[in-house]
Amino acid sequence: MIVGVPKEIKRHEYRVGLTPAGATELARDGHVILVEAGAGNGSGFDDDAYRQAGAAICLREELFGRSDLIVKVKEPLPSEYGLLREGQALFTYLHLASNLQLTTFLLDRGVTAIGYETLEVGGALPLLTPMSEIAGRMAPLMGAFYQQKLYGGTGELMCGATGVEPGRALILGAGTVGANAVRVCIGLGMDTTVISRGTDRLRRLEELFPGRVKTLVSHEQILREKIREAALVIGAILVPGGRTPVMIPREMLGTMKRGCVLVDVSIDQGGCAETSRPTTHDDPVYEVDGIIHYTVANMPGAYPRTSTLALTNATLPYIRTLAGRGIDEALSIDRSLAGALNTYHGGIAHKALAEGVGKAFCPFTP
Repeated sequence: MIVGVPKEIKRHEYRVGLTPAGATELARDGHVILVEAGAGNGSGFDDDAYRQAGAAICLREELFGRSDLIVKVKEPLPSEYGLLREGQALFTYLHLASNLQLTTFLLDRGVTAIGYETLEVGGALPLLTPMSEIAGRMAPLMGAFYQQKLYGGTGELMCGATGVEPGRALILGAGTVGANAVRVCIGLGMDTTVISRGTDRLRRLEELFPGRVKTLVSHEQILREKIREAALVIGAILVPGGRTPVMIPREMLGTMKRGCVLVDVSIDQGGCAETSRPTTHDDPVYEVDGIIHYTVANMPGAYPRTSTLALTNATLPYIRTLAGRGIDEALSIDRSLAGALNTYHGGIAHKALAEGVGKAFCPFTP
């Protein structure tokens, strides 16, 4: 199979879909690997490293024109739509529930789109997990940074000082993002509270951080009470394949402390606040009703070396299956890949996505 790895064009996205080590493995399997010139530069992998791995360096149009399988990091942008063709397979983070334009295009073009974020194994999300870990660990750091008064924050040092209480961090969600945010919040000395719908993950956090984290089951009254006290709120809610539920309506924002920082890691799937909208690394924050919103849609892209290595570690086994078996056979034999299928032959093959965008569900049948 011909596997193409294009350069990411999302603003300040420095990751790449495959490392040279990954290219080596695919080349040993007998596949042709096409890498767009300069694709790995932002992650510290130059073109020569890919050549030595057995890949061919080519221009963008040739890559998309020849490749059977496109391996990316982020969803295609409008300028890339015309490069994709019917029957081509795309393996990347898609987050289609909040992107009707891209969903419609993929359906109209007949692209087989498989989403990293919707691949499940035993209830876990192995291709989302490494980036969720990084985003979760970044969230408290970004939130603490924008607490500086010059950025409109409360002026609280979130770790406190001798004789001064630390700032209060409220984390919405106890999954991978939430758990990693807890780890860093506690490590920095913040007063940390987690709200989640179920008790199993909360119990796990209490076991990991005994006496250092407060856990609460999610109810609107509880959220309203705790969000008024917080200096930092981290949105860490995920509905695989579906849109993130809005937990913070505009009127609730008005009850929050002026200068509070909201880091909405859920923004890829629409965000957990009514006032959330995607931002970029070069313009990451904006203010609504006195609340600082940090809503960068590709947070791990700020640390591309670590992120790219972690991503390829997770995705490579599935890329090898797709390339080695062929797309349709791989989907037929691997239930996790079939479950990650978003669009196929002009239909939506993921139930949560279909519900999220209000279109018919067309399940994949081998």
